[in-house]
Parts: sequence; C-alpha cells; structure tokens
Amino acid sequence: MANQAGTNFKAQERLSQVSNHVSGSGKSALLEKRPDDIVVTSAVRTAITRGGKGGFKDTAGADLLVGAFKGLLERSRIDPALVEDIAVGNVLAPGGGATEFRAAALAAGFPVSSAVKSLNRQCSSGLMAVADIANAIRGGMIEVGVGAGVESMSQNYGPGAVSEFSDLLNSYPEAKNCKVPMGLLSEKMAKDRNIPRKDQDAFAASSFQKAEAATKSGLFKDEIVPLTVKWEDPKTEEVKDLLVAQDDGIRPGMTAEGLAKIRPAFAKDGSIHAGNASQVSDGAAAVLLMKRSTAERLGQTIMGKYVCSSVVGVEPLLMGVGPWKAIPVALGKAGISKDEVDVYEINEAFASQCLWCTNELGLDVTKVNPQGGAIAFGHPLGCTGARQVSTLLYGLKRRGERIGVTSMCVGTGMGMAAVWVAEY
Repeated sequence: MANQAGTNFKAQERLSQVSNHVSGSGKSALLEKRPDDIVVTSAVRTAITRGGKGGFKDTAGADLLVGAFKGLLERSRIDPALVEDIAVGNVLAPGGGATEFRAAALAAGFPVSSAVKSLNRQCSSGLMAVADIANAIRGGMIEVGVGAGVESMSQNYGPGAVSEFSDLLNSYPEAKNCKVPMGLLSEKMAKDRNIPRKDQDAFAASSFQKAEAATKSGLFKDEIVPLTVKWEDPKTEEVKDLLVAQDDGIRPGMTAEGLAKIRPAFAKDGSIHAGNASQVSDGAAAVLLMKRSTAERLGQTIMGKYVCSSVVGVEPLLMGVGPWKAIPVALGKAGISKDEVDVYEINEAFASQCLWCTNELGLDVTKVNPQGGAIAFGHPLGCTGARQVSTLLYGLKRRGERIGVTSMCVGTGMGMAAVWVAEY
C-alpha cells in the first residue's frame, strides 16, 4: 500500500504541475508550424465489425490491412516508393503477423524497397506503431513512413491468446498477475476504486448514443475505407460478396436502464458485463507520416501533427488506470495543461476504467470520446491506437478545434498517451 500511495502521489503531482502551466503560453507554442514537425497527411481505417458475427468475421487480418493500405495510398496519392518503413501493431496473430503483414504491404502496392515490421504492446500496439514511425522520422532514420494496426479477433482470439507461465514467473506475485484475465482485472479495479455499476452503465449508454448519432450523421465516412469481402451466411452457409462500409457493433436505442438488465459476466456480484465493456472486434487502420518540409515539397495535404507520446507502467491488477498515469506525462512533454486539450480519445476497454480515469484526472467529460468509443463500436486490439488518430483529427477539424490526446490502458499493467494538433 505504501508503494501504491507513493505512485498515486507522484502521478497527481505531475498532473498538478501540468495543470498549473501558464495558460496560453504552452498552447501557442504548440500551434506553431515548423519545418521539422512530424505531420500526418492521411489517416484511414476500415469499418470495425463484431468478432465472430460481423462483416469481417471471415476476413483475415492481413486482408483487412491490404484494404487499409490501399485506401491510404489512394487518398494520399503518395508515391508508394517514397514510403521507407511500415510498422504494424498487432496482438493476437501467430508469429506477430510479421510475414503476412510484409505480404500485405506488397499486395497493397508498396514496392519491395518498403520495409515492414510488426510490434506488440497489447492494446496500445497501433499507437506504438505510429509513434515508432514518427520517432524514426524525427531521428533521421527515414523520411516517410506508415504506422498501422490490425486485428482479426474473429480468427485469432481465444484461450490460446495467453500462454502458460513458467514456474519461475509463477513464483513472483506481480509477474503472475500479468496472466489474470481482463474481465477479472476489470472487476478488481471497479471494486478497488469503488466505481458503481450504475455509473458504468450510464457511461456505456452515453458511448452507444454518441456513436449512433455520429454514424447517422455520417461523421465516420471520411475516415472509413469501404471494403468488399467474402462473407458466409451462418444460416445458409452461402458465401456472398459483402460491402462493409460502416461499423456494425453499435446498438441503436441503448439506455442505461436497458444495460442494467444485463447479468454480470465475471462475478455474480460483479459490475462488468457485455454492455459496459469493449466489444471483441475486427478492423485495421493506417497513418501516413513525414516531416512538414517533406509534405510541402511533395504537395501532401497536412491533417495534423504528432507532438509527443508517453508510455508508463502500473500495477498489473489495476491495468485500467493506465491513462490516468500516462496522460499527465504526455501533457507535460507537450507543455500544455489538461484544459488546453479540446478532445480526449481514451479507449473504452471497460466503462469502469475509462470513467475512473476521466474523473480522477478532472477532465471535462464532454471532451472525452465525443463520437463514442470502443464500448459502442469495438476494440480490435492492435488496431485501436492507429484508429484513434483518424477519428481524432477528422473530429477536431469538423468542430474547428485544434489539440487532441489519444490514450489507452494496456494489458499487464501499462498506459500510453499521445498529443496531436489538427490543421485545416
């Protein structure tokens, strides 16, 4: 408890320092345009569909990635030969997806000279891929690159997603805690942080309602690349061509009262259930990055810029608090206060953790996931961090706002966050 108290105090101290930053000075500096800024010139995603049931249930992750890559090339009109490296976040694919992701890049039209790697930092894999490419550009390793993420939970999710631990690892309590299933972790956090089910259900219902309204208004059309895939009808076993152009996990008309009727999933007296947790989903996303000077020379349209990111560790059993610890670090690096941020895209792994992080950080709840989140349209693990970039930048532009943060908790006890500035 003493160590946890110390950790809590330090995190709150960092947030206090960020919040006390002189208002305006950090923001004005952040909005300045410099030739060496790392900018985003295109950000796309596929629709996100229900695992095992939705439009992509019969589509391999690598095929989803091909679709996202092709959409990125078509929309940006970048010469594929200029892309020197591609990083792909993924969590579940055997072998990390390294072989099929290289093949996907080639199938999408990238030349053999474009290198490809896969990486896995659990739920932050997509954001980590984007940050890796941004840092490679900033460090002079490459000039143009793509950060991406993909997950087919329909095809790769299951009991084998977590391997058996050795006797050595099992002998260390915190190491052994890394293996506790996410549902049990979420219940542990909800009880430890005293987050009532009523509040979780209200938060989840709001996510569904915002996502439903955004979809009906066509707000996701700019970022979604429609894909035609093969889909087997579970009733007739007939294989059809299916055009997937819209997220299919959003449940219309959802209310807190309706969610209150769902039975807990992980404990009889628990508060976590299928309606207030992120959905098992399939999807892919890709982000094109380069320096501002490069974008101007190539005639690329600049959507926004990547400022900085943070990655932190927290207790494995309380992994959901990750954004609470990571966001202040990222804001401190950017030199801005929490109130200078216009939108926070915080992954809704569970309503309990996203709600707690929002409240504990003292964020304006209207700024958090204004178009809904993963509870409503799903969380394809490796994809989400890259998907958030397109949702954030397009959303900021529509509202005439500038500064955004993307963040998520990370399995085994971590958190990640990044700061972005939209341009239009």
